[in-house]
Amino acid sequence: MKRPLEIIFRNMQPSAAVETAFRDRATKLDRFYQQLMACRVTINAPHKHHHKGNLYHVKVDLTVPNGELVASRSAEDNHAHEDVYVAIRDAFEAIRRRVEEHARRRRGHVKAHDTPAYGRVSRLYPEKDYGMIQTDDRRELYSHRNSVLNASFDKLELRTEVRFAEVAGDLGPKASTVTVVGKHHVVG
Repeated sequence: MKRPLEIIFRNMQPSAAVETAFRDRATKLDRFYQQLMACRVTINAPHKHHHKGNLYHVKVDLTVPNGELVASRSAEDNHAHEDVYVAIRDAFEAIRRRVEEHARRRRGHVKAHDTPAYGRVSRLYPEKDYGMIQTDDRRELYSHRNSVLNASFDKLELRTEVRFAEVAGDLGPKASTVTVVGKHHVVG
């Protein structure tokens, strides 16, 4: 980290043991992602319950190139946060996941979700539990009853518009995860 760790205690007395826990977690983050510029941690004990312990709220704010990442674990979320070290662990696990996602995006390793292929039902054999779907490029793909989502096989008719995933089958490519295109769907 380019700047020293900043620790803020609210509604509680500073604790050397808690500071050490924060420093250990921040050091691990810095080793994991060496482009961290700054880290500010706030711990708050907002509730003073008479019958239960304090519920700790931990917020971790990281400055990274081109932005800021924040993770916060609220006391209301989890009564395990009566233990300050559990609250610290959960907050740093959350920020670690955000750092991982940030690093993936910077490397360009973001999942791309392909648009499902488009076609029309060209043949149906309900007594044999399958049909054929004609693709935009005029190929016909086999599709079994179980490949049609939401138990919609019995509602299929010839020329019904569908979206599907093309997968390898035993006898060649076939249509899987078939969904009926709704009436108001604009096909581009």
